[in-house]
Amino acid sequence: MDIKAYIDSGILELYVAGALSEKENKEVYDLMLQHPEILQEVLEIESAVIKLTSAAAQPSKTNIFSQIKEKLKFGNKEVKVVSIERTKYNWMTYTGWAAALVVGAGLLWTINQNNQLESAVTTAEIEKAYLEQQIEEAKTNLAATQNLLNVLRDREIISVPLAGQGNFATTYAKVYWDKKTNSIYLDAQGLPEAPEGKVYQVWSLTLDPLTPTSLGTIDDFNTDDNKIFAITNANESQAFGITLEPEGGSESPTMEQLYTLGVVASAP
Repeated sequence: MDIKAYIDSGILELYVAGALSEKENKEVYDLMLQHPEILQEVLEIESAVIKLTSAAAQPSKTNIFSQIKEKLKFGNKEVKVVSIERTKYNWMTYTGWAAALVVGAGLLWTINQNNQLESAVTTAEIEKAYLEQQIEEAKTNLAATQNLLNVLRDREIISVPLAGQGNFATTYAKVYWDKKTNSIYLDAQGLPEAPEGKVYQVWSLTLDPLTPTSLGTIDDFNTDDNKIFAITNANESQAFGITLEPEGGSESPTMEQLYTLGVVASAP
């Protein structure tokens, strides 16, 4: 783009005067953001218009005459004034003042319109992005819910209730084990929030001999709303348990912090 030719075209003066369409205003505004030379030219035009508008404000002739009388100490005495033929102002001067006033008013209108346009565009973009995010999240949640319902309704899914243990007798959870996909769905709604610095850790157990295998920690337990977690499990599990462990998890379960435990019904 030839910046100099664009500046010399006169479109910036029209922009400052508010004589462009909304589309043209937006185009000039975008170019101002991209090219510092154009922005500087607009600022110089605006500055010149403001100075010209200020210069067009002439003092009252009546007020000047009163001030002269006061200076000459005439008081309220009748003063004979000799009429002097006034020099006529060049019509171009009046035209310049009128143009300055029009351009000045146009400048204020344009600034206001640009601010409103920028605000409207920004608001619309934010609202659009937010709506798109909400729609995407709704689609994702719907797909996840449908998938979970399909799992729960599958006859081959193994349901394993996990009852509270010891000092945590009031807690409970439930595991839905899908052997075809080597995964479980843990419904942990019956567990309290994990204390600060602690996480729940899920275990797959074989009973003879008793061998625990960690299925990982639930790091986002406190922030998850539905408390249903999908976990990979390729083990030949005979039971499942949940313990409370330090952040990062433990190599073996802390039995004093065993919250829930459940045996797979088909296990010997």
